[in-house]
Amino acid sequence: MFDKLEDLLHRYEELLLELHEPDVANNPARLRKLMKEQSDLQPLTESYKEYKNCKQEVEDSLEMLTGETDEEMKEMIKETISENKKRIEELEQEMKIMLLPKDPNDDKNVIMEVRAGAGGEEAALFAAEIYRLYVHYAESRGWKVQLIGADETGIGGMKEVTAIISGQGAYSRLKYESGVHRVQRVPKTETGGRIHTSTCTVAMMPEVDEDIDIVIDEKDIRIDVMRASGNGGQCVNTTDSAVRLTHFPTGIVVYSQTEKSQLQNKAKAFALLKSKLYDIQQQEKHDAEAELRRSQIGTGDRSEKIRTYNFPQGRVTDHRIGLTVYNLDKVMNGDIEEILDACIAADQAAKLSKMNETD
Repeated sequence: MFDKLEDLLHRYEELLLELHEPDVANNPARLRKLMKEQSDLQPLTESYKEYKNCKQEVEDSLEMLTGETDEEMKEMIKETISENKKRIEELEQEMKIMLLPKDPNDDKNVIMEVRAGAGGEEAALFAAEIYRLYVHYAESRGWKVQLIGADETGIGGMKEVTAIISGQGAYSRLKYESGVHRVQRVPKTETGGRIHTSTCTVAMMPEVDEDIDIVIDEKDIRIDVMRASGNGGQCVNTTDSAVRLTHFPTGIVVYSQTEKSQLQNKAKAFALLKSKLYDIQQQEKHDAEAELRRSQIGTGDRSEKIRTYNFPQGRVTDHRIGLTVYNLDKVMNGDIEEILDACIAADQAAKLSKMNETD
């Protein structure tokens, strides 16, 4: 670990020198790349420098202690040693977490799909609420939400909805939300007052960069153009601007209607299809690495029941980590920070445990 930290510290210092070279300033692409690498390494190198300073202070204090005769001064030195040793332990844990392999998709935007599951109209209403939950959460972090398409029901529900969530680190947090979400409550459509259980499925997929090698053969695609449905602005509902793509090998169907131009909707539909195919590729990779997959907290299995929202008891339970909170109203309004933090902590703990086993 410490050999690796020394190498990274050396690399960080090299980067600082490179960034001051004249030819770098004249090459925007290289400048961006170096600045990102420097930004990624900075927290780790700062922690490592603090760690080395604390170790040095412990050594210096121990040396002072051997020659000190004043009891009051001895106690002060011992207290300094104790504080530094405590901080050293904290820094070691922090650095282990920072050294965990980084998900290359963490900094990407998210393509979100929410689909109604079992439960008929009540499931569609719940799907619409879950969609709004993520919209509120994204807004609280200053992220942008762009609706791609929605299949709405007459009383405010959604059979399915697709949107792009754009923002720094969006996927790093929302990737834990993929899976089956379950609601237990008396449905708005129910007059008998009986508690029903309904579900919806959530898929959080990283938006794919242009350089990701996903090949889409033209003969595998059918492109349909049509008039957009639902509430649209000028031109949206009056021209054949909506685009639907059908991918024959996988059966995936994507639809884009939010842009005025057919060309823009087509580009957006292809970007969405590319992300879906990449997501399938990633899931297959996870399945092939079964042992690794078991050490992660719900970042791929769409059939996994991850969370229950119980309205009569006002509670939300995340089944993967055994967490229950009694602030359902806040959660439904997008306050999911506590749950996501717990998922991230559990994921890191599992990976650290795995790392320690192999050391």
